[in-house]
Amino acid sequence: QVQLVESGGGLVQAGGSLRLSCAASGRTFSSYAMGWFRQAPGKEREFVAHISRGGGRTYYADSVQGRFTISRDNAKNTVYLQMNSLKPEDTAVYYCAVHSGGSFYYSSASYDYWGQGTQVTVSS
Repeated sequence: QVQLVESGGGLVQAGGSLRLSCAASGRTFSSYAMGWFRQAPGKEREFVAHISRGGGRTYYADSVQGRFTISRDNAKNTVYLQMNSLKPEDTAVYYCAVHSGGSFYYSSASYDYWGQGTQVTVSS
């Protein structure tokens, strides 16, 4: 069992920045890769970013490449999502999740523990 708690969401103007945090507990944090997903109203949950267990490999959705950065601190059992140059289309509930394995890191079906989500709203 893994418990995940996201924080750091809020309201920001377009062009601004936010940093999301996801604190994990329940299993050895460094033993699993992590991902961030988001879901806007009326839309399906979509992949945002993925980070390997040690943090050496990262992957991003095309829509956030160059603006968002995923990182992790295994000593603090926390994964982060630094979001810069935010756009109104980034508005969504953001979720962190534990990757259960496999190469389909961009699929929500490859993740088996999820946080409750944190709301990010970007105003124009």
